[in-house]
Amino acid sequence: MEGILRNPHVIDWITIILFTSVLFMVLAKTTNYNRFLNYIILPFNNKYIFLYQKKDKLLNWFSVFFCVFQLLNFSLFIYFANKIFFNFPAQNHFGAYLIIFISLFLFLTIKIILQFGAGYIFNSNKTIAEIVFKKLSYLNYSGIVMLFANLILNYVLPGSQAIVFISILLAFLINTIGWVTTLRNHHNFLASNFIYFILYLCALEIAPIIIVGNYLIDRNL
Repeated sequence: MEGILRNPHVIDWITIILFTSVLFMVLAKTTNYNRFLNYIILPFNNKYIFLYQKKDKLLNWFSVFFCVFQLLNFSLFIYFANKIFFNFPAQNHFGAYLIIFISLFLFLTIKIILQFGAGYIFNSNKTIAEIVFKKLSYLNYSGIVMLFANLILNYVLPGSQAIVFISILLAFLINTIGWVTTLRNHHNFLASNFIYFILYLCALEIAPIIIVGNYLIDRNL
């Protein structure tokens, strides 16, 4: 009888990232199970927003765990998208992912700090905190879409451009719901600070999209 050589399965870094992100979601669920149940239906029901926007807002473990979950999955999704659409270097893939993760983390942190800074300047900390809470809640939720997209792109349909486009569309729709909810709930405040709201949109919402879009176009050319 001839022996058969069996290579042990090696757990790659992408699997570790995915497992770690799921672990953070489980930690969020364990921290506050009732909050998790309300959060999981967020795009279809505003109960989560109404229950928790007046409480501890961002300074709680539930939000922190889901924020890390979102960052891990968005970074991995951007890594996959870059690998699918552009010439990606063959070496140091994890290093590229790490750069993406750090960049997203810094951008999100600076953005939140600037938002709270604007609230302090215009003496509207409470309202700004509620707006940031709503937007971040929907952004974190779209990380769930990114998780499923990453699982499919890594294990089921590697290199699928359709999955990338569908995932971007779903994430965009979820965050659009968040924006509509925010605008509807705070229309009086935004109307009274309309000029500053437009400046905020241009500086922190539209400008990053234009910069990233130009970068991707240049890479493609």
